[in-house]
Amino acid sequence: MSRRRVDSQGSLEPDDEVMPYSDDETDDELEASSEGETDEPPGTLSAQVEAKPSEMGWKVKANDRPYHHLPEFQKKVFLCIKKSRYSGNGIKTYKYNALTFIPLNLYEQLKRAANLYFLALLILQIIPDISTLPWYTTLIPLVVVLGVTAIKDLVDDLARHRMDKEINNRKCDVLLNGRFEESKWMDIQVGDVVRLKKNDFVPADILLLSSSNPNSLCYVETAELDGETNLKFKLGLRVTDERLQEERQLAEFDALIECEEPNNRLDKFTGVMRWNRERYPLEVDNMLLRGCKIRNTEVCHGLVIFAGADTKIMRNGGKTRFKRTKIDELMNYMVYAIFVVLLLLAAGLAIGHTYWYEDIGSKAWYLFDGKDQAASYRGFLSFWGYIIVLNTMVPISLYVSVEVIRLGQSKFINWDLQMYFAEKDTPAKARTTTLNEQLGQIEYIFSDKTGTLTQNIMQFKKCTIGGRSYGNPTTEQGVSLDRGRPVDWSWNRRADKKFQFMDHYLVAHVRSQKDKEATEFFKLLSLCHTIMVEHKDDDLVYQAASPDEGALVTAARNFGYVFLSRTQDSITIWEMEQEMTYEMLALLDFNSDRKRMSIILRFPDGRIRLYCKGADTVIYERLSPNSKHKETTQTALDSFASETLRTLCLCYKDISPNEFEAWSRKHKEAQVTMVDREAALDRVYEEIENNLMLIGATAIEDKLQDGVPETIEKLAKAEIKIWVLTGDKKETAENIGYSCSLLTDDMHIHYGEDVNEKLRIRQSNRRFEPQTFRKKKKAAEPFFPEPGKNALIITGGWLNEILYEKKKKRRRLHLRRLGKRPPPSNPQDGQPMNDWEKEMRQIDFVDMACECEAVICCRVTPKQKANVVSLVKKYKKAITLSIGDGANDVNMIKTADIGVGISGQEGMQAVMSSDYAFAQFRYLQRLLLVHGRWSYIRMCKFLRFFFFKNFAFTLVHFWYSFFSGYSSQVAYEDWFITLYNLCYSSLPVLLVGLLDQDVNDRLSLKFPKLYLPGQQGTMFNYKSFFISLFHGIFVSLITFFIPYGAFLQTMGQDGEAPSDYQSFAVVTASSLIFTVNLQISLDTSYWTFVNCFSVLGSIAIYFGIMFDIHSAGIHVIFPSVFTFTGAASNALRQPYLWLTIILTVGISLLPVICIQFLHKTIWPAEGDKIQRNRKKYEMQLEDEGKKKPAFERGRRSRRSAYAFSHSRGYADLISSGRSIRRRPAARGGPQDSIREVPHREAENI
Repeated sequence: MSRRRVDSQGSLEPDDEVMPYSDDETDDELEASSEGETDEPPGTLSAQVEAKPSEMGWKVKANDRPYHHLPEFQKKVFLCIKKSRYSGNGIKTYKYNALTFIPLNLYEQLKRAANLYFLALLILQIIPDISTLPWYTTLIPLVVVLGVTAIKDLVDDLARHRMDKEINNRKCDVLLNGRFEESKWMDIQVGDVVRLKKNDFVPADILLLSSSNPNSLCYVETAELDGETNLKFKLGLRVTDERLQEERQLAEFDALIECEEPNNRLDKFTGVMRWNRERYPLEVDNMLLRGCKIRNTEVCHGLVIFAGADTKIMRNGGKTRFKRTKIDELMNYMVYAIFVVLLLLAAGLAIGHTYWYEDIGSKAWYLFDGKDQAASYRGFLSFWGYIIVLNTMVPISLYVSVEVIRLGQSKFINWDLQMYFAEKDTPAKARTTTLNEQLGQIEYIFSDKTGTLTQNIMQFKKCTIGGRSYGNPTTEQGVSLDRGRPVDWSWNRRADKKFQFMDHYLVAHVRSQKDKEATEFFKLLSLCHTIMVEHKDDDLVYQAASPDEGALVTAARNFGYVFLSRTQDSITIWEMEQEMTYEMLALLDFNSDRKRMSIILRFPDGRIRLYCKGADTVIYERLSPNSKHKETTQTALDSFASETLRTLCLCYKDISPNEFEAWSRKHKEAQVTMVDREAALDRVYEEIENNLMLIGATAIEDKLQDGVPETIEKLAKAEIKIWVLTGDKKETAENIGYSCSLLTDDMHIHYGEDVNEKLRIRQSNRRFEPQTFRKKKKAAEPFFPEPGKNALIITGGWLNEILYEKKKKRRRLHLRRLGKRPPPSNPQDGQPMNDWEKEMRQIDFVDMACECEAVICCRVTPKQKANVVSLVKKYKKAITLSIGDGANDVNMIKTADIGVGISGQEGMQAVMSSDYAFAQFRYLQRLLLVHGRWSYIRMCKFLRFFFFKNFAFTLVHFWYSFFSGYSSQVAYEDWFITLYNLCYSSLPVLLVGLLDQDVNDRLSLKFPKLYLPGQQGTMFNYKSFFISLFHGIFVSLITFFIPYGAFLQTMGQDGEAPSDYQSFAVVTASSLIFTVNLQISLDTSYWTFVNCFSVLGSIAIYFGIMFDIHSAGIHVIFPSVFTFTGAASNALRQPYLWLTIILTVGISLLPVICIQFLHKTIWPAEGDKIQRNRKKYEMQLEDEGKKKPAFERGRRSRRSAYAFSHSRGYADLISSGRSIRRRPAARGGPQDSIREVPHREAENI
């Protein structure tokens, strides 16, 4: 089915190609934006407001460090303490140092309510009148908890210290005292002149002064900033290039730079250099930004403008947010709930003790303790006593157990060999240990495109020449093959050996030189481009404005048409073993409106020919009526597009000398016009680019990373929605959307103008609703009521338009706030009437986007990426994950609940800010569907059981209080209370939290629906908490009352009465240990030797320790500490009491066994069904593994166009001659050709 585009009419539409930066305008932009506001009649207040040019507030003096410490550049830090407003170049990401670690870490840990509570409890236990338990029962667990957490924090912070130290101690040459000296990065200051060499990282944001290249060109790689690996170039000013080459000249340099304040805009810089009474304008092309790497430039010199925290890369980082999981928040609320229950219980029992003492206690002579205390005062003391006795309801070991489980789960991610990328030797890395279970609850994924979904590698796959398609496996005779072998390029000594092509017939056809169209096809590819070439070790290295163009020129090179070199007015190619030089008369460069590029050449025989390549939509409009093969090429284009290949049409036109002369005059006039030069040039280009003759078309594959379509498909089945947020052009992003199965043929695609219109209608309808009706909460009507799937493709410009973030609108709001403009009264104004309306507009947009199966936001800034994520978090209360690979993704990664960095060749900025890192997008499905799901299930099971075992343990004291005069006496021995959570019941539940799994990893991936309980939060919520509470109450009732009934009026068979308090404490404790350990056995889905050993070992440890501390020997040494002498041996030799223990355990477990049986047979969960048929599914998986079908690309009729993704090339640079050596020697060979010049603008910002 063909894709249907939904159109709507828009008035003033934002430019889809422009990347908006509305969130970070500097003051001068806000001022400038108001100048164009002429939409109001004269006479209004705003007409009188004049935009004053804002002063540039940042001043930098070259080679003058004291200047930047003058009083005028000081800012107040605290009270009267001041420091320079200019940051040093050192960076600091660590939290502690040697002096602050202990106090600061203790302060942070005691901010946790539970830790503070236990500290208060410890203080209470020291007071003799209140204390019912020895102080060590609280101190030992508290020290263990604080110690384990402090060690973990210390290890994390030491890693940050090491990273900071490594970066701050990097070396760089700085001009000090008239000569260059090696200095550390952290010692560099604003105003310093630095010298950088080839392959050096740029230490700060510096103004390029001069370089060893002609015209002070400097090539940089911006992988750390934007993930792009193709090179860009920067230019020094002509004046600094000519006068600042020598060390002496640089030492005398004393210019004053006035520029904008530090900001996070990677694409903008405005400033002025004042030097020798002259003013020189500065722009972003003169700046080298921190994080870039110097390439293909031996030496360059620069002046530090912004350092350290003021640099653009650091400003783009966004705030480091403390991330907590949903389960963490729930757990904290539950601990507060338990604390409230504890207070109520203690208060109730204290009141009980007051009345009991008045009625009974004060009158019983045998209870007299020699203290003359009123009943109410005794009740008050009893309240605090019960707070201490029942303190184990608030579980202190819960937090440390959770930390241990998370640490273990993080290690499992690190050790997972199926997430290890051998090619780059990159394992998966959990960079945080606090978010693992949240990986099992993700609802929305926000992904970057370049370097995350794609490899950013283009490959020439197929072509059509003269109506015939090539590219499928064939023999040299043209016989089609099911499976071919790559062409052997040994006949071509200049071929790129990495280039693979399967069609042997086309190679033979081109080599025969019998087909004129095939010859023209590859000659066009080798001549019509803006690529620069470098000769390195007898090999050619091409630097292209986009990877697409590089792929086409490489294809021509392998077919025998090798681009060798170019000058300002000529191009030389190696044409089938013969070197040919063509005179370049004009280069008509690509831009996003033209969607094509052309070159006009004079052949050696004097002919003038225009070669053109571009998108089929624009080429077909300009073809001559006599052009052949239109229909067959169209069919081939549709075929290529259905395979999601990026297509490009090639054509030519012969031009007579007279026609060229007339056109050339117009071209020269347009080149020097001062008003709207680009539009004038476009009009002149239109005149010559007509009546073209079609040669054929190319098809390029934008290589996705391995497994991307399958991963997206799996995650979609798990009902995880994927949004792509990219700085790339709209068409490129859309093509990739189809390639990776995010977009399909049966989807309605909605674009910005349509979205804006729908939201405008919804907004105007709301304006006319009555106020009372507006306040009633009602389910919003769907934006897409018609059946079928929907997808949203929206650009950054439209995003600002929709969310009221346009600069002019912000300026109007700013003026309105100042009282200079009345608020809009006309609902058609398109402005928000108030903050409520703006918020409703945002909610509408999020609702609309969430109705769609896929959302692609293109041409968006780093800040916009973060804003989109925060909108979904805010209005959908959804758990989000962001994944990216460049510095432009850092803000998004920090904003999402979980940030994932793709590590590899595109720099480490994203990885450094992420919570998890790995090398390939495909590992995301394993991270979520296996590790995330397991972590969530384990943590939920652990918490449910932990609360249960603590309720069952603690509430026995409550029942006992009814028979002990509410006197705060404990039902167990002191040491049992101390060791219960540390030794007797912790290991089995800890191992369930670490190792349990309902189904194995392969079945988890086969059945993505298993992921849904995590998204819905069904496995741990208030309902499951109260079930654990009532389960604990039930078990504590059984554990207390069955032994109580058995001990009532009982005589042992040897004539001794085992119904004393100590024997009762032993029996209840033993019953509880058996019940708790067998209960966790019932809840364990995945049995290993370790689980089995932990259950039996915990019971054995309990009996071993109990018999030791009840022995006479230890009582003799510590008579006041160990008071239960002989209690265990006396009680447990009575068969009657063993029967009591068995009966207690049996009655405690029987209801649970029955309920579990009914659940698994009558109401089985998805996991239970899969577990039941596990062997059948595993056999199916083995069969699938043996015969794995090849992945078929989705078919669609939408034509993919390479030209759309192509950036503006180097035409200006080539034509100006600035990239050419100043004094070129006579050309003696390939090595004397032009130096390489890479991509000037990042396609992705």
